[in-house]
Amino acid sequence: MKIGKMKETVKTVVYQAFPRLFGNKNATLIKNGNIKENGVGKFSAFSTKVLKEIKGLGITHIWYTGVIRHASVTDYSEYGIPASHSATVKGKAGSPYAIKDYYDVAPDLADNVEKRMDEFEALINRTHKAGLKVIIDFVPNHVSREYHSDLRPPFIEDLGQHDNLSKAFDSNNNFYYLPGLSLVLKYDTQTQIEDFQYSEFPAKVTGNDCFSTTPGKNDWYETVKLNYGIDFMNERRQVFDPIPSTWKKMLEILLFWTEKGVDGFRCDMAEMVPVEFWNWVIPQVKAQRDVCFIAEVYNPAEYRNYIQNGKFDYLYDKVGLYDTLKQIGWGNLPASRITDCWKSVEGIQHNMLNFLENHDEQRIASDFFAGNGFAAIPAMIVCALMNTNPVMIYNGQELGERGMDDEGYSGPDGRTTIFDYWSMTTVREWLSNKLPEEAQKLRSFYKKLLNDIAKEKVVSRGVFHDLVYANLNNEHFNIHRHYAFLRKHENEVLLVVVNFDQQEQTVSVNIPQHAFSLLNIPDNKVANVKDLFTENEFIGTLTDACPYQMILPPMSGKVLKFRYN
Repeated sequence: MKIGKMKETVKTVVYQAFPRLFGNKNATLIKNGNIKENGVGKFSAFSTKVLKEIKGLGITHIWYTGVIRHASVTDYSEYGIPASHSATVKGKAGSPYAIKDYYDVAPDLADNVEKRMDEFEALINRTHKAGLKVIIDFVPNHVSREYHSDLRPPFIEDLGQHDNLSKAFDSNNNFYYLPGLSLVLKYDTQTQIEDFQYSEFPAKVTGNDCFSTTPGKNDWYETVKLNYGIDFMNERRQVFDPIPSTWKKMLEILLFWTEKGVDGFRCDMAEMVPVEFWNWVIPQVKAQRDVCFIAEVYNPAEYRNYIQNGKFDYLYDKVGLYDTLKQIGWGNLPASRITDCWKSVEGIQHNMLNFLENHDEQRIASDFFAGNGFAAIPAMIVCALMNTNPVMIYNGQELGERGMDDEGYSGPDGRTTIFDYWSMTTVREWLSNKLPEEAQKLRSFYKKLLNDIAKEKVVSRGVFHDLVYANLNNEHFNIHRHYAFLRKHENEVLLVVVNFDQQEQTVSVNIPQHAFSLLNIPDNKVANVKDLFTENEFIGTLTDACPYQMILPPMSGKVLKFRYN
């Protein structure tokens, strides 16, 4: 199976898993608790049995989040890994996006710290044997303020090792500097008191392009910006010839993980790194192995640039589809606005990664989103079935994880913490075979949608046709709360209708003659029809002479497959 190729017969479905939390079964949790008090998940939690269950959801790829060693206040000095200064760490466990050593894995995740890389390689092998691909984070824009690689190969220079500290910018420097000035960090969030204040001279530029010696609380103050040859001090002048030092070091890092069997990279804040770098590096990595590159890009004006010139396989569809579906769920936008989403990415929709949850976003079942995991059903049907592009879910989403815990650095904000030692209630229950009935029902929905329906050829290969335009004046189709579309492949047609309303609705869908002729669908010809959720089978027809009527329960959808002989 080759990622990213349109000839692929199985739809790509990504499962984002956060190992630090995933396998932690400790339910006795303390706010701001340390690793001994709250426990931590391990690579070994992803056993052959667990991986089989994950694959059974319809998953094709697992994105293991937070694998590479990052800053943390947990002390592993006996293994040569001292704790980071508390002023440079958010939470006790630390952000997985404040990388401390690109060539190492997080010691927290190993049963035997000395064998931590062996344990991760074993996880890669188990994942592959389960029929799944492995994706990890690549964090190219910034690193921990205390970055130092202990485990880099001997022939590779460390980041910043030969930087000229007297220059604010130099294309051979790996970091940006504020020469002659010291950094002042005011936001030590830890309860412990360090023996000494964190010192950095000259001050490095903070990861979110903050050129200040006093980064604020909302800045990425625990990280420093990497230099890819953009001279911010001189109107963002580009100095790419000769190839900047950072480019070469990032290529070495990507090849290091590719050689270990990693199948793809989710590239954090990819749009903060020049597209010219991606154009240079991605083909070189792909020349060694057919790996997938997913970009976190939030500027729609740059989408085509990062796909066509940056060579990315997929981009987050956050600003378009995700934000729109969230607002539709809240009743702030009409469902017809989904049409605008696919139109805005027409021609590149197969490159967009659809999702409703990830580690940055609020949980669907949280009080800040919908308050109930089942409320995601219509939006999830749209995400999964609209086109051939991939779809992603976040661990616990399929179980209704709420994200409403007051963990410590991450408070009760509707997000599952990425900074603290914690566990997820629903995942604990699932791993312990104690999942409540409601959570079992929700997981069954995801399993049916992603394992059975999304794998239909008409979904993984078929063309898409929006039906909103034919129902704008249809009094039995509420464009504010209903959405409908067709998928067509060979002799099969999929009719998908969703209801975002909290009441049962009787919906009639007009299918215009234009759709029949464009998609080459037989008009008013008897077909074998299967309801893909209930698996009920019957005889039916589609025609432009009269609308197709159905009853939709609250917050639900219907997926009907018409098969013509």
